[in-house]
Amino acid sequence: MDASLSPSPFDHQKTENAEPKKSFITSLITLRSNHFKEDTYFVTELKPAEQKSLQELKEKLSASSSKASSMWGVPLLGGDDKADVILLKFLRARDFKVADSLRMLEKCLEWREEFKAEKLTEEDLGFKDLEGKVAYMRGYDKEGHPVCYNAYGVFKEKDMYERVFGDEEKLNKFLRWRVQVLERGVKMLHFKPGGVNSIIQVTDLKDMPKRELRVASNQILSLFQDNYPEMVATKIFINVPWYFSVIYSMFSPFLTHRTKSKFVMSKEGNAAETLYKFIRPEDIPVQYGGLSRPTDSQNGPPKPASEFSIKGGEKVNIQIEGIEGGATITWDIVVGGWELEYSAEFVPNAEESYAIVVEKPKKMKASDEAVCNSFTTVEAGKLILSVDNTLSRKKKVAAYRYTVRKSTTAV
Repeated sequence: MDASLSPSPFDHQKTENAEPKKSFITSLITLRSNHFKEDTYFVTELKPAEQKSLQELKEKLSASSSKASSMWGVPLLGGDDKADVILLKFLRARDFKVADSLRMLEKCLEWREEFKAEKLTEEDLGFKDLEGKVAYMRGYDKEGHPVCYNAYGVFKEKDMYERVFGDEEKLNKFLRWRVQVLERGVKMLHFKPGGVNSIIQVTDLKDMPKRELRVASNQILSLFQDNYPEMVATKIFINVPWYFSVIYSMFSPFLTHRTKSKFVMSKEGNAAETLYKFIRPEDIPVQYGGLSRPTDSQNGPPKPASEFSIKGGEKVNIQIEGIEGGATITWDIVVGGWELEYSAEFVPNAEESYAIVVEKPKKMKASDEAVCNSFTTVEAGKLILSVDNTLSRKKKVAAYRYTVRKSTTAV
């Protein structure tokens, strides 16, 4: 039987190294303030003019040739809250201008029928090797939004690029697959006032071929903005290179002010620090300083982790006490952007016993993923996980979790 022990107090040991002051530029690119306020979709909270626009859109849609249509399994003229949520998304995207909203809605309905979007999630498009690497849904943010991760760094390899984008047919197939990923995320939404009605998108710009992917990126951006209005609550860019401002200036004119207000930028090396503000570490992929691995879903919901931070010039000892003899303790631990020393030891309760080195002190690289290990005790004692940041001046976010399986051997 597994039993999770309550988090133990941290032992913080400081040196005189001080954290560096952040420059204005560093602070700006690390995390821009998120001024976007997500709609609740309660009709009663709309302004009178907005309520009138919603009613007018329903009437015009009812009179149009699209009156029998539906989206994501929701009849648009069903008269219920779910239909209102979808219609309000189109209205919001066009500033509650009814004619423009209706035109956008009808074009989207035509595109979905032509694209066969309603049945897209059931198709096998042959991109199994890209799942979990290029675009995938993984976990939720702290407010319950499904999270979609995007990373195009694999396409820096010419062979991979040619295989996926080599000609127009291949490009169209990839675009279909990318829409399929988004459709799966949309199906996780509630479409209910006060519920979860949008997703979070995290885009990793590390090693992204900026010139080669321009055509694909523009097409994806256009498809999403035209056919999935108000489906993204926050768009987080991580590992943002210095030249991204140039690329951003190219597609920025095509984005609405409301869309741009959802953007959060995080420079290279600050992925974990940024993502921890929005997503719990057990839901963040290990490659971004979290504890989530692709195989975790096979074991049910992720086990909650405890977050902590390590200041520059500080060493932290996590003491997990109350471990019985013969028990097996399993733990995960990670520090965002490591670049520090990690070790683990078991200290028996008996004074005459010696401490056991479970993991020798090891310098962790920035690219190292979370440590996952286990240890079976012979006698009662405590496990001490140590992270030594005394040689750094940078504060770092971190997380750990553990379970203890008691011995089943009869005494």
